[in-house]
Amino acid sequence: MLRNLPQILSPALLYALRAMGHGDRIVIADANYPAESSGPECIRLDGITATDVLAAILQVMPLDTFVAAPAQTMQVVGDPDAVPDIVAEFQTLIDETADNPAQISTLERHAFYEEASSAFAVVQTGEQRIYGNIILTKGIIAP
Repeated sequence: MLRNLPQILSPALLYALRAMGHGDRIVIADANYPAESSGPECIRLDGITATDVLAAILQVMPLDTFVAAPAQTMQVVGDPDAVPDIVAEFQTLIDETADNPAQISTLERHAFYEEASSAFAVVQTGEQRIYGNIILTKGIIAP
C-alpha cells in the first residue's frame, strides 16, 4: 500500500503514468471502446467509471500547458456540437482537480481513434455512458 494515492490507480496504471514523459498521451476509454485492438497497451479497470479514473489520474498527473488541447473527447456522430453529460462531467473534474485546468476540445470519431492509436496507453474502464472517452496529454511538474 502507498499513502496519498487514489486506490483505483492499479500498479499497471501507476507504472504507465510514471513512465510517460512530457507530451505523452493516455486514453481513458468507456466499456464500448475498442481498447484491446487500438494499438497502445491496454490497462483494464473494469467496473470503474471513466469519471472516477479521470479524477484519480488528475490527482497525480499534470496536464500539458504547451499544447492547445491537452484534453480531447470524441464528437457525437451526427451532432458534433452536442456535449454529452459525461463530457460536461469531465470538464467539471478538469476545472476542479487539474493543476492546469484546460477547456476540453473535441475530435471527429475517426480522428479520435487515430490520435488514440499513438497514445502511451489506453485505460479500459467499465464506463457505460457512451462517449465516455478522453485523451489526456501529460505536462511537466515545474521545479
